[in-house]
Amino acid sequence: MTAASAASAAPAVPSVLFVCVHNAGRSQMAAAFLMRLGGDRVQVRSAGSAPADAVNPAVVAAMAEAGVDISAEIPKVLTTDAVRASDVVITMGCGDACPVFPGKRYLDWKLDDPAGQGVEAVRPIRDAIEQRVRGLLAELAVPVRAAS
Repeated sequence: MTAASAASAAPAVPSVLFVCVHNAGRSQMAAAFLMRLGGDRVQVRSAGSAPADAVNPAVVAAMAEAGVDISAEIPKVLTTDAVRASDVVITMGCGDACPVFPGKRYLDWKLDDPAGQGVEAVRPIRDAIEQRVRGLLAELAVPVRAAS
């Protein structure tokens, strides 16, 4: 078996797009957890309409408490190409604003909105997102990394 045929025989890495159009914080938290727990076994992107500097500082603080640095995960602006290129699209309270393509797998995670709230309000949202990400990894049959 050649290297090229071995590469083509390898299972495809699932691609997950988190979309939260009006507040980047939720999609950024979910993407950060999935990148940490799934590593290079999952392709992860987040999208929203808010620029990266609009993410609530309480979201950053709540994630830091959980040992996850989200500063490297900058949400991109939502595009139809990003949706088209993803195996799973998870809308976080904004399904009506996300383009829909027949046959694609969409999930809607209904979560409270941490925008404008302090770290105390963000913690339960963060924890709910982490549990859902762990469940998603199980659905995708991707091993979960041990917490460091």
